[in-house]
Amino acid sequence: MAEDSQRNFRSVYYEKVGFRGVEEKKSLEFLLKDDRLDIEKLCTFSQRFPLPSMYRILVWKVLLGIIPPHHESHALVMKYRKEQYRDVYHALQVIRFIKDTTPQIEVFLRMHQLESGTLPRNVSFPLELEDVVFLAIAKAMEEMVEDNTDCYWLVSSFVNQLNNKYKDLLPQLPKFLEQYLNFEDNRLLAHLRACSAFSKLPYTLWFKKCFAGCLPESSLQRVWDKVISGSCKILVFVALEILLTFKMKIMALTNAEKITRFLENIPQDNTDAIVSKAIDLWHKHCGTPVHLV
Repeated sequence: MAEDSQRNFRSVYYEKVGFRGVEEKKSLEFLLKDDRLDIEKLCTFSQRFPLPSMYRILVWKVLLGIIPPHHESHALVMKYRKEQYRDVYHALQVIRFIKDTTPQIEVFLRMHQLESGTLPRNVSFPLELEDVVFLAIAKAMEEMVEDNTDCYWLVSSFVNQLNNKYKDLLPQLPKFLEQYLNFEDNRLLAHLRACSAFSKLPYTLWFKKCFAGCLPESSLQRVWDKVISGSCKILVFVALEILLTFKMKIMALTNAEKITRFLENIPQDNTDAIVSKAIDLWHKHCGTPVHLV
């Protein structure tokens, strides 16, 4: 009991002096010491806390199935991943879909298309919406991950998660946003409806691209922690908090196109606070995952 009290005192103290994540970091390090990583516990940790930057890529790779839970297999599996990356890259060079000057995110797209059997017959074919989404996510991921092999597998696996695991849920997110906005601020919802703006909100940017191109890296990582670990519903609450944060600006606009244009280019100076409040709203409406550490 005394030990629990001391731990609670330390947690409060750390939070007051700005080291809120110290205890959480220790808990994650404890989880990562296991010979076989516990996927369920890693998911729960990621749902409840932001991942420390030094462990984020490792945890994402495990949760997305890029590497297996067993520590001793990580190096060998990544060796195979690098070989596969080189083979696909070389194949695209041979068929002249990429050159040395091709932007890296476009290389990632062509690799993903080749591996998924969706490579167009001609490199000059116009991009589909799903390709534009892939490029947006790839551009954001490229800013977070230095190694090209890691970056490609993270982007490809993340997009596959969105297209498979969340395929049926993503189209429902605008409806959920409407429900929660009605609960939190029905006056703002009424204004958006009156302007015919609610149906024109930037849903592709918010929900298909998972806020890639909308939020800066530090904020976006915390949102993707939740999506990758099992909850795409966090996207609803980020959108909700953006609407609530910029309520006065939105209420002053009466044109749907102007509202959408503003929301596509929100100010970047307080996005960390927006994400923090969004996570609080998410916990408020959906509950806090049980901490299994």
